Amino acid sequence: MLLQLLVNGIVLGSIIALAAIGLSMVYGILKFANFAHGDFLTFGAYLAFVFNVVFGFYFILACAVSVILTAMVGVGCDYAIWRPMRMKNANRVTLIIISIGMALFIRNLIIFMWGADIKRYALPVKRGIEFGTIIITQNQIVEIVVAVACMLLVHYILKKTFIGKAMRALADDIDLAKVSGIDVDRVIRYTWVVGMALASVSGILYGLLANINPNMGWFLLLPMFAATILGGIGNPYGAMAGGIMIGLAQELSTAILPPEYKMAVAFAILIIVLLLRPQGIMGTS
Repeated sequence: MLLQLLVNGIVLGSIIALAAIGLSMVYGILKFANFAHGDFLTFGAYLAFVFNVVFGFYFILACAVSVILTAMVGVGCDYAIWRPMRMKNANRVTLIIISIGMALFIRNLIIFMWGADIKRYALPVKRGIEFGTIIITQNQIVEIVVAVACMLLVHYILKKTFIGKAMRALADDIDLAKVSGIDVDRVIRYTWVVGMALASVSGILYGLLANINPNMGWFLLLPMFAATILGGIGNPYGAMAGGIMIGLAQELSTAILPPEYKMAVAFAILIIVLLLRPQGIMGTS
């Protein structure tokens, strides 16, 4: 039983980690907690559903279109909302309130357009692969592979590309980055592209793991924040580690607690980390 929970925890943790990376990157550069991040995750999952089920696209193509459109919407929101707020030097509280309003708008827009019923992708149900007492489904294998591939891609972008190095420079000191000649608005837009693309991918993967519903991103928001804080706010690599740890903790907790307490476990971890090490396991003092 514990081995099965371990596998389930790695799968869930991989999805949380992907979403937390984007959340952490946005915080690291713009210095505010984006409460709409979870609903962008839901938006990406629903776009994949629409193109897969309604328009009949192959699932992989539907996913690709979803990721691109979600990233474009993220950039559009930067042009329409976040950039004007930056120009006005809006404080963090204002930005948080705006992000909460955006989250509610996206969630209700999804309900208005596609209803509140549970949705499923048009994919055949396949029997899981048995390894002794462990059962691993094909979707779980795909989820882990895609999540690891995305994490490696993020690592490559941050370490090997100019835009990735510019993102790290902005996260360290945005004023110094401006003086150095970095186009701050351009880098921020790329940050939104990466963050929203990862949110879309994690939403699609969660839709493979469970069913799609308008509140799925909202319920994942607390584990995402817990992973971000556990790994170190603004640290994408910490978010990767934190996501895996939160996913494992949530699933392993069901060995002694009812599944309804998964969210409480994430919240408890968040509180403990804030009390004992506010900077996170990979954060700096």
